[in-house]
Amino acid sequence: MSQILNANRIKISNQIKQHKLVAILRLKQQSDVAPLINCLVNAGINVLEITSNTPGFEQEIAKARAAYKNTLIGAGTIINTALAQQAIDAGAQFIVTPNTNQAVVELAHRHGLPVLMGALTPTDIANAIEYNADIIKVFPAGSMGINYFKALTGPFSDVPLMPVGGINLDNLTHWFAAGACAVAVSSDFSKPVNNKQQYDTLSKLVCKYISAVAHLTN
Repeated sequence: MSQILNANRIKISNQIKQHKLVAILRLKQQSDVAPLINCLVNAGINVLEITSNTPGFEQEIAKARAAYKNTLIGAGTIINTALAQQAIDAGAQFIVTPNTNQAVVELAHRHGLPVLMGALTPTDIANAIEYNADIIKVFPAGSMGINYFKALTGPFSDVPLMPVGGINLDNLTHWFAAGACAVAVSSDFSKPVNNKQQYDTLSKLVCKYISAVAHLTN
């Protein structure tokens, strides 16, 4: 059983790195979640996380898992094991934290789920590696800047680092050039979609992100 769980965890982690783009959903109204996911998925997003401070995040994870079989649905802002267990029970396929927490990794791994673990300093990153985090989420990356992130790739050259915070279309390619294995985007994607104009506007924006990422692999 443990081999199967490990294989599943590695598979999902590799898929995240393959797709390179994670959409973060952080909304104030639960009713806005489903329409936004529908827009993002139809526009081409393959990996998304619903944050724990989005009202009803467990229900929305369960609904998204049922509706979008080919999309990876994760839980974000998982700061402790209580939230991690809620996310696991809801069917989350990966766990994302803003902090470095060994107990969250251990719990997620027992269920075969990868952890994208928040870390900022070299000590944080070294601890996250020691805890067997699957991907290191460098957060808040934008506040520190691309040069700081690039400097981290020196001592941690073999570690999958994913910058989060401050990622946008203008700097997307620079983060990858600095060594990012993937990026996660929140501000451009966490927008209610309540009419056709909003739907079309966000769809076009998503397509620009996907096109930019696609050019990285060509």
